Order: sequence, then structure tokens, then C-alpha cells
Amino acid sequence: SHDCLSTQFGGEPMLYTRFSIARQTDGDNSHVEMKLSADDEEGGEIGRPEHLHASMPPPQRSGKNLCFLIIAALLLLLIGFLIGYLSYRGRMQKASRCLDGSGKCEMTPTTSYLADDETEEEEVPGPPIFYWPQLRDLLSNKLSASHLEDNLRQRANQYSFEAGQSGDESTASYIHDQFTSFLLDEVWNDEHYIKLQVKGSNNKVSILEDGKEEILESPDAYVAYSESGSVAGKPVYVNYGLKADFQKIQKLDVSLNGTIIIFRAGKIPLAEKVANAKEAGAVGALMYLDPSDYKNTDALVPFGHAHLGTGDPFTPGFPSFNHTQFPPVESSGLPRIAVQTISSQAVAKLFRKMDGEQCLPEWKGGVIGCKVMLSGTSNMTVKLNVKNVMVDRKILNIFGAIKGFEEPDRYVVIGAQRDSWGPGAAKAGVGTAMLLELARVISDIVKYDGYKPRRSIIFASWSAGEYGAVGATEWLEGYSATLHAKAFTYINLDAAVLGFNHMKISASPLLYTLLEKAIKGVKDPTKDSGSLYDRVGADWVKTVVPLGLDNAAFPFLAYAGIPVVSFGFCNKDEEYPFLGTTQDTVENLKMNDKLYALMRAAAEVAGQIALRLTHDHELFLDFERYDEELLAFQEKFLPYDRHVRALGLTLKWLFFARGDFRRATDALRRDITNSDRENRIVRRALNDRIMKVEYDFLSPYLSPKVAPFRHIIFGKGSHTLQSLLENLQLLATSRDSVDVNKLKEQLALATWTIKGAANALVGDIWDTDNEF
Repeated sequence: SHDCLSTQFGGEPMLYTRFSIARQTDGDNSHVEMKLSADDEEGGEIGRPEHLHASMPPPQRSGKNLCFLIIAALLLLLIGFLIGYLSYRGRMQKASRCLDGSGKCEMTPTTSYLADDETEEEEVPGPPIFYWPQLRDLLSNKLSASHLEDNLRQRANQYSFEAGQSGDESTASYIHDQFTSFLLDEVWNDEHYIKLQVKGSNNKVSILEDGKEEILESPDAYVAYSESGSVAGKPVYVNYGLKADFQKIQKLDVSLNGTIIIFRAGKIPLAEKVANAKEAGAVGALMYLDPSDYKNTDALVPFGHAHLGTGDPFTPGFPSFNHTQFPPVESSGLPRIAVQTISSQAVAKLFRKMDGEQCLPEWKGGVIGCKVMLSGTSNMTVKLNVKNVMVDRKILNIFGAIKGFEEPDRYVVIGAQRDSWGPGAAKAGVGTAMLLELARVISDIVKYDGYKPRRSIIFASWSAGEYGAVGATEWLEGYSATLHAKAFTYINLDAAVLGFNHMKISASPLLYTLLEKAIKGVKDPTKDSGSLYDRVGADWVKTVVPLGLDNAAFPFLAYAGIPVVSFGFCNKDEEYPFLGTTQDTVENLKMNDKLYALMRAAAEVAGQIALRLTHDHELFLDFERYDEELLAFQEKFLPYDRHVRALGLTLKWLFFARGDFRRATDALRRDITNSDRENRIVRRALNDRIMKVEYDFLSPYLSPKVAPFRHIIFGKGSHTLQSLLENLQLLATSRDSVDVNKLKEQLALATWTIKGAANALVGDIWDTDNEF
């Protein structure tokens, strides 16, 4: 070989091969130019050179020719390899561009331009590529209304599924077995040991007058976490128990100290009504279902809880694991007053005994003879005797998981409450049925159709939801360090069908765009044509209902900083009458027209959201939506700027922080646009910035033990933007009532939380600073 090379490059060979490799200006080495030539063009006979060195013996000629042929063959192999590699890379780039459903995704076979037209193309086996429309259709085709009906039937002919009791535990075992039969990758239980308040001996509501006691009602239902004992006071009716209702009655110079407050259900959770009553000085509270809001419920008494919070109120901020050394603390959200629910029949009887002022016109409901209070001369009082007792219970959350193939440590969680006081068909049965059907269908798509989700899906069945999302909250508290960095969406299935002619939606702004796409892709089961989007209309975002404490998605959003969506069908301006009562049965629920078709539609929306979040390269979370939320608050703050400046303070730093957040969202969008989507490391880093947006709106300056719901937009407490707005409104109307130091603190907390969210969105620490 040495002779070959030295002859080739050192003298004038008989036969030579000339190579020219041209490097292109853009750095691509793939262009190879090769020329093969022989010195037989002129002079002498074929194959004989005109100038032959006398010292070169003829026998060497065949050896040199062999070397030239070997080198030429190697070069041809190299060229073939480069052509094949570039062709394969081009096909993979095209396929990757189609994975998120964007662009043209035509699957036309590709053939080598060197191949003969008649040559049959060799098929190379590989995993199927699922484009979004194909995956969406698979989900729709596999969801079964009959399976949903079978799942809901498990709730029939059973009276109670109280948390930690036999009905709840047998359902938990059934769900565990179902998850296992669906071949989910992982199925497991999560145990918690909690304190619950249950009914002891009969609670009683009585009327005391002229030394005589008349029992008004002794209901089966009770209110968990009520103060136990016996209290008495003059009855006062306060409509729905809203803060505005209490303010209205206090303007009439009516003292509420030592009274028993009566209010009707609806508008806000029972726990908030009780907190308002306690703040006004009441010693007890009674709630009933008004016939104008809850039809055909005259004799029904609802179950409820009075804890202004979520989770076990006797381990606030701590997970209720068996080995936890519980500190001697209780939640500040416990009511400290006696609370009981009664029927509207009992309230009507009580109103007839009251001889004071008539109700305000807007306060009148379906109970005839509504009175606000007693006359000044009446000696009648209402006695409330609550005998609830505390018990220790073990509860089980049941989980199943489908693991992602690219990022298994990133999860979307789909959950539903399992327990209920009473049959709970609408409260817990519908959500549990949908949870099982989604687990079955999505597992089927993965195991048998070959879909490979990028990220994991976790299916969760919660216990003790009736007591304030206890099971879900304890899970969040127990694994908060992990979940805030790994769980990026929670989809709540509770009470998804309470009617048929309207949709109720609660969601994080991050999920507005994805939810809209989902409802556009699901047919309206109550109509012959059209989608669910046609039902809600283009302005549906304006009708989004803020999440309340009675929604299991609330702690995911406000405590853990995880984006959430919760939605369902209902009847416009009408409550489902049997929720939380002994009449929440499958038979009563079936009075809803097209019940199982509605359940299937709701499951399809939830399934589309979950699958899309595990399908696309980029997380489908619209982080730019929060800029609109912040701008809306800024516009509400602006009218109070002069009042703030009069105190020597300013709102400009808060506004600058919002501007920084806007610039940060623009920067992230540019980074995404300019990124290499095929680079998994870059893609993961960008997705991590997207999924952290919600968490960054949890104020880092507050203790989760003291203020668990730290979200400045959707949380509860003085740190929220809503609380700041209310303080500014008070500043404009009653300056002396405003605590200036508290206002300063609110401004600082809001400003630096938003600025921190902006810095986190920008990315690396060298791209951030403390300048506004």
C-alpha cells in the first residue's frame, strides 16, 4: 500500500484516480466530487502511455490498478453512506414536525432516487407515529357509554360510602382490581390516618319560648367539624350568608352578637357562610335548601362540613401518615361555633314563630312567610344541640399510572372523589365511572394501538372528599416537594353531570386554550349537530367560575401551584337538588336527559386534555394568558392610584413588575421559536419553565402552614390581589379604616411575587436581576 500511495502522489503513474473534495461555505462536508480518468486519451495504442519510464517494469502495473480500484470502491461506499444518512435524517425531521399535529402530515412512502420504478420498496418496521387527529379519533371511538353505565351501576342500591367505612373500602378494592385488569404500568394504594368528625347521638334544633322547649327538627344529616355542645340565641335570617348580606343587615343597626344565623344553601360553600357568621358574632348557624333554588327538597337535609380549608384540620400543613408526630395544632379554619343543617319545612315553621320584620324583597326565596328577625318584645330563642364526635380513620387513595416513554417523571393527574355521605351518585359516582373508563381506554390505546405518550398519566381515586378534599390534600402535603416539580396538570372529574342544558367551567388560565380546543372537538350529545364549543360560545372565558373550597381541584391550584381544570354539565340558574343528600341516587340522576351520553362527552373532553398534554413536544400550557389576568387587575387598581399616593406610597412598582412578566413571556416564546425541537435536553428545559409558571404565583414569602393557599390570584388570604383590591376600595371610602402597614405589606408581597415569577420565566440566573 505504501508503494501504491507513493507512486500515486509522487510520480506519473500509468493509471490514476483524481479526487476533488470541495468544502462548502456553510460548513457542510456532504458535497463530494470524484473524477476518475486514465491516460489513454492521446498517444499510442489503448492502454499504453506515450511516456513510459524505463525504470518502471510492466509487472507492477496490475498491482497499482488493484490499489486504485480498492480506494475507488471505498469512496463509493462512503458516498452511498452519506446519501443514505441524509435521506433518513430528512424523513425523521419531517416526521418529528408532525408529532404535534401541526403542519402537513402526509405519510407518503419515500423511495431512493436510485431505485428502479419497478423495484418493490423494502418496508422497515418501527413504532407507529400518532398524529393528533388520529389519536383524538381513537379516543372518541373507544369511549363507551355502556361501560360508563356499568361503572355507575356499582353505586346503585347502596346507602352510604362514608370515608374509611365498609362501602368506601369495598369500592377502593374494586377500583384497585380494575386498574390492575387494565394492565396499567403501576397500581398502588396510599394510606392516611386522619381525624374525622361524625354524628354521635341525635342532634336537635329546638324553639324555646316562655320556658317551654319545642323540638323543631332532629335531622339525620350533620355538619362535620361543627363545634359540639348546646347553644341558644335569637334567630336572624341572612339570605345566602354572603359578606354583602351581613353588611346589609348590619347597616340596619342589628346586632348579631350571640345570635343563631339562618341562611340558605348556594352561591358560596357552607364553610364560608359559617366563617362570615362567626365573624359577625353569631354563636350558631343553620343552613337549609330553599325550594326556589333546590326544587322538590322540602323534607331533605344536606350533609356538609364547616372547615374553612381543605385536608385534615388537625394536621394543618403536615401529611397524615401513620408515623407522623403530630404537633398539637388545629387549623385556623375550624368554625368554633355550632352548625347544623335543617329542612326547608323546619325553616318555614320557624319563620311562622318569628314576629319581626319581613325579609327584604331580594332575600325572599321559596319559603313562605320569610322573616329577618324577632320583634323587640319577643323572648323566643333557638336552641342548637350538636353531639358530633371525633374519630380516627384510615383512608385509602388508589392510584394507577401509565408511564411516559420520554419523560416518565412528568405527570398529568386525573382524579375523582370516591366517598360520599349517602349514595352519592352525582357527587362521586359519575366521576368514579369516568375515571375507570378513561383508565381503560387510554391504557388500551397504549398497550394495543401502540401510542407512546411522552409523559405519564396518573389516575387517582380520592377518599374523604366529603370532608374537604382530605384525601387529595393529604397526598399533596405528603409529596409536595416532588409534585410541584413533576405534576403539571390536574383534571377534576367530580360532579361532572348535574344537568344537561349548560356547562360550568373552572380552570387555570394556563389551560384555557387547550380546553377550548378540546370542546371544539367533542360533539354536543344533546343536539343533532354542533360541538360543545357551540354551546358555550366564543366568550366562554368570561363565564369561568372561580374555584372554591368545595372543589377538589382547589388545593392543587392554590396550595400546590399545579394548573387545574374542572368542568361539568348543569342546568342554567338551577342547582341539582339532591347533591349531598340521601336522595343522591342513580335513579334520581337518570332523570337527567341523556345521562350516559353526557358522561361520555365529559370523559372525552378530559381524555383529550390528558392525551394532548402527553403527546406534543411542547407542553400545551398557555403561559401568556397570565399576562392578561395581571393586566385585568392593574386596570382595577388604577382608579385608586391617587389615594395610594396620598399616603406617600405608589403602585408603579407593582405595574413595573407586571411589565417585566410580559417581557418574560415574550422572551420564553422567542426561545421556544428559535429552539431545536429535536434536542430533548433543550425541549425539557423549556417545558420546565412553562410548567413552573403556576407554581411561581405562590407567594414565597408566606408559610404554607400558616397560609396554605398562597396563590396570589386564586388563593385565600390578605396576600391575594383580590384582597389588595378590597383594601384599596376601602381606602377610597374610609381612609381611617385602612391599616397602612398592612397595605404596604400587601403591595410588597404582590410586587415581589410577580417579579419573582417573571425572573423564573426568563430562565437562567444570569438572565435575571432585581431591576424593574
